[in-house]
Amino acid sequence: MGLNSLSDQFLNRLENEIKILQDKNLYREVRLYPNSRLNLCSNDYFQLRKHPQVTAGSIKACEDYGTGSGGSPLLSGYLPCHQSLLDQLRQWKHKSYGMLLNSGFMANQAVLKHLPGKNDLILADKLIHNSIAQGLMQGQARFKRYQHLDLNHLRDLLEANFHSYETVFVVTESIFSMDGDYPDLRKLVELKQQYPFVLILDEAHGTGVFGATGAGLAEEMQVQSHVDIIIGTLGKSLASMGAYILSDSPIVIDYLINRAGEFIYSTFLSPAQVGAAESALKILQSGQDQRRALQKISKQFREIMNLEDQTTNEHPSPIVPIVIGDPIRTLELRNYLLQKGVMVGAIRPPTVPPQTSRLRVSLHTGITEENLVELGSLIKPWITS
Repeated sequence: MGLNSLSDQFLNRLENEIKILQDKNLYREVRLYPNSRLNLCSNDYFQLRKHPQVTAGSIKACEDYGTGSGGSPLLSGYLPCHQSLLDQLRQWKHKSYGMLLNSGFMANQAVLKHLPGKNDLILADKLIHNSIAQGLMQGQARFKRYQHLDLNHLRDLLEANFHSYETVFVVTESIFSMDGDYPDLRKLVELKQQYPFVLILDEAHGTGVFGATGAGLAEEMQVQSHVDIIIGTLGKSLASMGAYILSDSPIVIDYLINRAGEFIYSTFLSPAQVGAAESALKILQSGQDQRRALQKISKQFREIMNLEDQTTNEHPSPIVPIVIGDPIRTLELRNYLLQKGVMVGAIRPPTVPPQTSRLRVSLHTGITEENLVELGSLIKPWITS
């Protein structure tokens, strides 16, 4: 019989911390939702996870290379399928060099933790994703937050700090994951001409959704060549898992390959996931009609919910926040919708700021206008009472 090293003191501490979360209605749990008829939690915006071409691509890669990569990328884990996907991503995003990683979290950690040095400054949007925020805190560089989407505030910070550091980095998401809004990348690039900073753009939620070929918001706003480092995920519109970092600088990619433990010390992406992502990529490149349909759905739902003033309508994203404020009422509404067979995300602090608990409605091309009207009729009484 083995020795149990989990002391009562240790377990009591964890139990007390869990109790605090429960008392604040911030407790999370992993759940199955087998009875939901309408999934509005997923980031599978084009419903490609079960697309025949995507599943066939996954199966083919598995048959060719096996169920797993078998090793870390710098040993034997980097396979021809990985190179093929990376080549497709580089061409799609118009970048010359790149690398794959096992998750978007790891990609953001690698970039923000390892590239900025101790004499550098990072300016980050206040509502950046947790994976970026944690990377900031682990790196050597100082960082400051500018108000969400406020490029005037960013300009002030650049003016005050630009000459005091070796290199200044600006990092933002394209489509923000909890608000569905986005920065004016054209104006951001104009700032870049005046203050030559390194622009890092996380296109996780923009990829597939925007641009003539679905390459993202940078393509939509025609500024791809001005973005120094693009980070993206394979786990949303690309219906798979994993991530990528792209740049026109071979030095940036070579440095990360040699320094980022997030890349070096982990068994590499499975061929099945890589094959699925490459197949999804090819579908998205020619999916302009689907992109238009998704934006139409997104605009219609905002109109139904009278949210036109809360989000820019020029490029409506499929992420629609219904801000409730109180976490208890947010959970109650989430559970009410579950009873009606509709699954939505209940997002509470610390994922979002205090008093901004919300339903995060994630739309997709499988939704009908009738679904939107029904959803509006279910939610509206809760937010008008």
